[in-house]
Amino acid sequence: MSFAIAETPGRPLAGRWSMAWMAALLLAYGLYNVEELVPWAAKYPRGWVLPLSFWISDFMKWLINDATFGLFTFKQLTRSIAWLLTWPLEVAEGLLASGFKLVFGADDEIVYQLPRLSWVAIVAVVGILGNLAGGRRLGLLMGACFLYLAVFGQWDSAMTTLASIMVAVPLGVATGLLIGIWGSRSPRRVAMVTPLLDLMQTVPVFAYLVPVLYLFGFGPVAAMIATMIYSVPPMVRCTLLALKLVPAEIVEFGRMAGCSPRQLMWKVMIPASRPTLMVGVNQVIMLSLNMVIIASMIGAGGLGFDVLTSLRRLAIGNGLEAGIAITLLAIALDRISQAFAAKPPPEQRQAAPSFLMRHPHFSLAMVIVVVTTGLGLVVPAFQSFPEQFTLTTGPFWDASVKWININYFDQIDAVKSFLLINILIPFKRFLLDIPWPAGVGLIALAGYQLGGRRLALLVAAMALFIVVTGNWPKAMISTYLIGISVVIASIIGIPIGIWAAGNDRVHNVVQVAIDTLQTIPAFVYLIPVVMLFRVGDFSAMIAVVAYSLVPAIRYTDHGIRQVPQSIIEAATAAGCTRWQSLRKVKLRLALPEIMLGVNQTVMMGLSMLVITALVGTRDLGQEVYIALTKADSGRGLVAGASVACIAMITDRLISAWSQRRKRELGLD
Repeated sequence: MSFAIAETPGRPLAGRWSMAWMAALLLAYGLYNVEELVPWAAKYPRGWVLPLSFWISDFMKWLINDATFGLFTFKQLTRSIAWLLTWPLEVAEGLLASGFKLVFGADDEIVYQLPRLSWVAIVAVVGILGNLAGGRRLGLLMGACFLYLAVFGQWDSAMTTLASIMVAVPLGVATGLLIGIWGSRSPRRVAMVTPLLDLMQTVPVFAYLVPVLYLFGFGPVAAMIATMIYSVPPMVRCTLLALKLVPAEIVEFGRMAGCSPRQLMWKVMIPASRPTLMVGVNQVIMLSLNMVIIASMIGAGGLGFDVLTSLRRLAIGNGLEAGIAITLLAIALDRISQAFAAKPPPEQRQAAPSFLMRHPHFSLAMVIVVVTTGLGLVVPAFQSFPEQFTLTTGPFWDASVKWININYFDQIDAVKSFLLINILIPFKRFLLDIPWPAGVGLIALAGYQLGGRRLALLVAAMALFIVVTGNWPKAMISTYLIGISVVIASIIGIPIGIWAAGNDRVHNVVQVAIDTLQTIPAFVYLIPVVMLFRVGDFSAMIAVVAYSLVPAIRYTDHGIRQVPQSIIEAATAAGCTRWQSLRKVKLRLALPEIMLGVNQTVMMGLSMLVITALVGTRDLGQEVYIALTKADSGRGLVAGASVACIAMITDRLISAWSQRRKRELGLD
């Protein structure tokens, strides 16, 4: 039907698409009204459900119990990899968290304990590292962030977390770099890698925790491997982009100089791609820290375990303190990685006569480490921060939430009830009542309008996957929660972005605020939300809005600031007021960028949706979480793939609209 309309001559294109949508909506309404005649359209028959989850579970059992590779079973192979990764992790934990135990004697009766690095040494070393990367201000920021960990009693847990990050990040960066280099060799490889990266970034982390547990066992190594799986895709994408952007003249110069393909890659193209590659490194660090709470579910420990325990006990004060510790750790590592990315390569200088003069920062750090470690053997306060001097804000936060609940419970409950009765529940029922053939057809029509037949087939296939795996009703609940959350986040975020774009002082304040919000782990948002609003869809919506607000602000600010100044001056010369210039020029030109921000808001909301299963939602997120608690890898992966389908359908449609709009505006 839509193809015939698209080919009909003599009609305005907008009018033809309006007629197509009207016809599609009438067909959907008619299908809803004849539910008794075609019951299979209202509810997908259970006998038609594809048993994909059982197939995946059976495959995993075969892989663990029966699969062999040469002399080894697959399980032995994966456990050997886990054993190898245990060594660097134990070294990092020994340096930062636990120290080293040396055992001597024939019967291992002599034990000598080597101390870990003292807290004074680590605070000083990170301050020196910050000074080397970005100057005195960054050095002070780094030192202050780590000093907070000691003063507020978070040191031991933070060092356990940092030890895991110190191993997971280099391995993730190396893996992503090698995959990106391999993929950059040909467009066919890029086409192979891109869908896998999309799946890795959109399938909820909970979905592949069960397979990781099956393959690598319970413990810190399994948690580290799950962290790597989650954090590798941005490094692969940055590597592909960085190598693509290397100027052709630099590559030709390398070939003319006689470089072999390997030398051309590692001595010419990789150094030339350093700034973009460092962006990938930064993303690996941030995503690894974002995983620490989820990783604690499978044995990671550290700050993530503290937040998770606080959430289970509803100890808001302790949870917020541990969450702030993760945030400050993320801010410190984020700032220093950005500083090293922006730092120009060192100039060739005449060699200094001594090692101390050639490497003053390293020398000073080593002296501090040796001296403070030695003093720590004599004075315990140098080794561990004195417990009597630690501070806590936990009672303050607990009392604050209690005061709000006592004094404003009626007002909060009234707002909650109003939104549930008048907006959330009606919208939820509307989506659940849509017949699945109509839903798939409308998605396909949107794809055809925005990107042609190929996009229509792609999005329809992903929607059908959700249907045939029996997840359509849960997918509609997920869509309802995400849809309302994204609308609210956009209503809040876009005006803030417009305000920030028009005022440099506001822009600076907003940038600091959204950078901080983006480093707060998703679980931390649940703690105050549950304490104030209890469990349910409303609490889930508030948590999703808070977590996904940042892209709406950031992309709106960036999009308006990217509008060419010449166009703004032309509008002013034509007599436009500031309001007219904003509404008719800036916002229209920035709309594609703003929609990309909405797209990212959806992606972040979907990643948060699985976590909100802890507060009582009944959507795909809960399906993934139940699969984790029951160790059902097939059920979790299928539900996770359904979440990924929603994410990719949204991404493909919005991206197609954005590209089309840019072409219409002449911005592409």
